[in-house]
Amino acid sequence: MTFLVDGKAYFAHTLPNKRSREIILFSTLLLASLAILVSPARAQQCGSKLPDVTFDSKCTGGPRDLLKFSPDSIVGDTRALPLENEPEGDSQNPPSTQRLRKTKPPDFNREIYYRNKLEFGLDFGFLPINIPFPLDIFVGDNYNTYPLHYTLAPIFASLRWQIDGLEGPWILRGNWDMTFTGAVTLIPRGPESRYFAYIMGIRRNFVPRNSRIAPYFDIRLGVGNTDAQGPSGVLYAQGQDWTFTVNMGSGVRYNFSPRYAISAGMHFMHLSNLDMSEHPWTPQNPTYGVRNYGINVYGPMVGIDIQLRKHKRHSE
Repeated sequence: MTFLVDGKAYFAHTLPNKRSREIILFSTLLLASLAILVSPARAQQCGSKLPDVTFDSKCTGGPRDLLKFSPDSIVGDTRALPLENEPEGDSQNPPSTQRLRKTKPPDFNREIYYRNKLEFGLDFGFLPINIPFPLDIFVGDNYNTYPLHYTLAPIFASLRWQIDGLEGPWILRGNWDMTFTGAVTLIPRGPESRYFAYIMGIRRNFVPRNSRIAPYFDIRLGVGNTDAQGPSGVLYAQGQDWTFTVNMGSGVRYNFSPRYAISAGMHFMHLSNLDMSEHPWTPQNPTYGVRNYGINVYGPMVGIDIQLRKHKRHSE
């Protein structure tokens, strides 16, 4: 090589080498940039914004002889699982939303109606409406009323014993209680003045869930004593002192708490002596006895119920 004084020959010799190095450096940077851009593009094509560890024939991130993955070589197909940083809507198989089972709130009525609960009840009635005896059709009497009308004002002091807990479907859900009653009945309208009786029966409580209002229906039978005025000649009055009674009632009960409740409804009361005062004709007794004219009245009745002993709280 000939060396020149001004260095032109040296510059001419080194210029191609410098340009080659620049081309190589630029190409390397370009390939690195393309590699950085191509990697997210391929990841997005496979349904993920991050590089995935699963590979197939379309989504391979490296040489086949270095990394060879297939869905068959992995237990379970993980391609359907969404990644943590991927929006739920982008996944082909979005995760199913687990529905939580709604639990019903505890029924506070289980603290009010339960087996072996004892209550004291005090009821007041005013029964001025006279009607025929509803069961006349079964005893063969005429379905009519008598000219003598009565008004009864009963006062019932009762012991209520709930014999079971709440059970039954929908509107029939409820329980039963036995009722033992001592009754004093005033007679403000009629020839007699009072009626004392012992009555017992059964009541059905219809108890909706978590409702303070509970309808009821009851029926009671008993025996009692009155100051009968039929033997004194009063027509259509009671034929003898000892009589029987049938009581039926229906209404609603409102529970303030497990201890206190009030009730209101309609009540029917029947008094009769079952024809025991009417004797057939005989030669020794040519006149008939006093006929049995029963009393059949109904009207409103209200009451209060008080729990007699504490109850261990029920957990539903």
